[in-house]
Amino acid sequence: METGRNYIHGAWTASASGGAFEKRNPANTDELIGAFPRSTAKEVQAAVEAARESFPAWRRLSRIRRGEYFDAFVQLVKRDHEAIARLVSRECGKALNEARADVTEGIHMAQYVFGATRMPYGDVVASEIPEKDSFMRRRPKGVVAVITPWNFPFAIPLWLLGPALVEGNTAVFKPSRETPRTGQRIVELFAEAGLPPGVLNLVHGIGEEAGDPLIRHPDVDVVLFTGSYEVGSQIKTVCAADYRKMAACEMGGKNPLIVCEDADLSLAVNAAILSAFKTTGQRCTSASRLIVHERVLDEFERRFVETARRITVGDPLDEKIFMGPLISASAREKVERYNALSREEGAMILLEGRRPDGPAHAKGHFLTPHIYRMAHNPRSRVLREEVFGPHVALLPFRDLEEAVAVANATEYGLAVSVITEDYRKARFIREECEYGLGYVNLPTIGAEVHLPFGGVKQSGTGMPSASTLIDAVTHRTAWTINHAREIKMPQGLKTEIG
Repeated sequence: METGRNYIHGAWTASASGGAFEKRNPANTDELIGAFPRSTAKEVQAAVEAARESFPAWRRLSRIRRGEYFDAFVQLVKRDHEAIARLVSRECGKALNEARADVTEGIHMAQYVFGATRMPYGDVVASEIPEKDSFMRRRPKGVVAVITPWNFPFAIPLWLLGPALVEGNTAVFKPSRETPRTGQRIVELFAEAGLPPGVLNLVHGIGEEAGDPLIRHPDVDVVLFTGSYEVGSQIKTVCAADYRKMAACEMGGKNPLIVCEDADLSLAVNAAILSAFKTTGQRCTSASRLIVHERVLDEFERRFVETARRITVGDPLDEKIFMGPLISASAREKVERYNALSREEGAMILLEGRRPDGPAHAKGHFLTPHIYRMAHNPRSRVLREEVFGPHVALLPFRDLEEAVAVANATEYGLAVSVITEDYRKARFIREECEYGLGYVNLPTIGAEVHLPFGGVKQSGTGMPSASTLIDAVTHRTAWTINHAREIKMPQGLKTEIG
């Protein structure tokens, strides 16, 4: 068992209160991964003070030099890639091949921001006055709070920390209480890479006790959050009350995959399986609604259910399994409630989600896929609310207008995919659906770090994470220089007195 620590101004410390919370392996709850500080507002205060104190020197450092710390970080992650991946699997329950991809995605983000440091970070723009030079430059905002989820415990922190730090901000990082050791490992690697004290600070803890005082702290300039709509909306409300504070929140989805009449059904089934059941359906981009043309629905259903029956569920460290456990007992119980609700709301159950039998599954939060078919009902909760598990509906449609209407009939708008051989149909979906990430002949999962990641409606605030997060962590500033010996003003404004 490991003993976790906070990291404040370059020093590893325990909780001042002495409190701690445990983290156990969701695939085997007998395995105690570690105990981590149950931090309070006192630790948050110290972490924010450290970040504020370190900000001026870090901001003044060459942007290229800041990027070099990320290059050093990447080399260390490559050295420890497999060990980190196995930690991710043990801590959040995702299959080992997915955990390796999680670590690789974190590498890609660090590489992206390292490369960006030698690219322009402003623009030269024309002035109305020929004797003037005008520039647009970016400046860091200050102290950034980074609050991340458990399902991508390595990649998502790098999505947020990478742009924030490389642009000259300092940060206080609170990882999910479900994946504290992975969050701590990220900070350990940055410390080993030589990142100056106070630039990146780590505070473990529970949302109400550590996360809430962090987002409310008056010296926090930006809050970056990925997680549920319920928590994200609370964060946005807090930040809206402080005119100095910016919030960028990515908050989940109820994502559709649309299968057109002309679709390659083999490709469609594969895309649907990956969309619905990778990471046990615990991705904000997971597809929980498969909207299928009525002429191919029966054949698609047969193939999809047949394939889902073959999904192996078990220990995520077993290379042969496809799905690991749900993250917690409460998460499994939530999915089971939605499974039961699908029947109550009139669905035809095609494959019943259940807790698998046998000693290999007895100590984990395992659940098999749940698949059902029903007509679209805009009042249905299972068709509108995010379930976050291996739970998926098949919905028929007659034409593309109906498919779009069904796809858009939720409060979310994160990802959409369409399976078709007709570029005109793909374009119609592109133009009419409400989403932030769109795919053609692909699953609804598969984001890349050099593209924006965010959604509309309840899925986000319109300030995506990953590469385009730069707009949330920097100010655009105007800088104009006069090369003449007299003052000339734009818009013909007079400069004479009297």
